[in-house]
Amino acid sequence: MKTIAVTGGGGKLGSQVISKLQQQGYDVVSLDNHLSDRIHCRQIKVDLNDFGQVVGALAGVDAVIHLAAIPAPIHFPHTYIFANNTLAGYHVLEAASLLGIQKVVMGSSESSYGFAWAPQPFSPDYFPVDEGHPQQPQECYGLSKVVNELTAEMFHRRTGMQVISLRYSMIVGPGEYRHMATAKPETFKQILWSYIDIRDAVDASLAALHTDYAGAIHLNITGNDTLSEWKTQKLLETFYPGVNDLRLPFHNREAIVSNSLAQKVLDWRPKHSWSDAELE
Repeated sequence: MKTIAVTGGGGKLGSQVISKLQQQGYDVVSLDNHLSDRIHCRQIKVDLNDFGQVVGALAGVDAVIHLAAIPAPIHFPHTYIFANNTLAGYHVLEAASLLGIQKVVMGSSESSYGFAWAPQPFSPDYFPVDEGHPQQPQECYGLSKVVNELTAEMFHRRTGMQVISLRYSMIVGPGEYRHMATAKPETFKQILWSYIDIRDAVDASLAALHTDYAGAIHLNITGNDTLSEWKTQKLLETFYPGVNDLRLPFHNREAIVSNSLAQKVLDWRPKHSWSDAELE
C-alpha cells in the first residue's frame, strides 16, 4: 500500500490519523466536505452522498479509512443523519469494490449498542460488554452504524473485501481530561464510563489498516479503564444493580466495555488513561 484515502480528514480523529500516516511514509488524500488548514496533504472536497464524486475521489488509492459521518443524533433532522451516514458508507464501499480496493477501515461506534443515546434508558445484558452483545439502538445514529456494519459484511461476501469496523468509544484528547467530571459517576453512566484516548484511537485505526484479516469484523475500541474515580464493582452495584451476569471479576477500575478482541485481532493495546494525564 502506498496511497491511503481518509474520509473526514479534516475532523478531530481524521486529521490525526492523516498525520500519523504521513509519519509512516504514506501518501494521503483527504476526502471531506470542506478544506482544512490543519492537515497538509492533498485534499478533495467531496459530497459522499454523490456516488460519482466518491468514485472519482477514490481513483488511484490503495486503501480507505472511512471516518466521515455526522457523529451524534443531534443538530440535524434524524432522517438526514441516518440517510447521510448510511449512504456515505455504502458509496465508499461500492466505489472501493468497483475500483478494486480490497482494504477498508470503517469508523463505527459504541453507540451501536444503543445505551449512549437511548430515549428509554436500558441496561446491558451482561458485563463486560463485548462484540457479541446485542445492538439495540433506539435512534438514528446508532442505527446508521449497525447498517454500515451489515453493509460491510455484504461487500465482503460479494467481493472478498477486508472491512474492519471500529466501534470507537467517546474519543477524548489529552487536553480535554481536566474538564471531565470523573468524580461524578452519574455523568457517564449512559456511555458505561467508556472512552478512548485519541492517540490510542489513531493507533487502532492504523493497526486495522495494517492487519491482514480475511473477512469483515467489528471491534470495540475503548480504553482499559473507566472514566470514573470509582472502582468498577461499585459503579455496577450502584447504577446497574439488576445486571447479574458478570463474566469477568472487577477488582479495580477495569473497563466494562471489552477491548480484548481488538487487542487480539489488531495486536493493539491502549497506552493512555485519563488518570495519567496530569503526569504527561
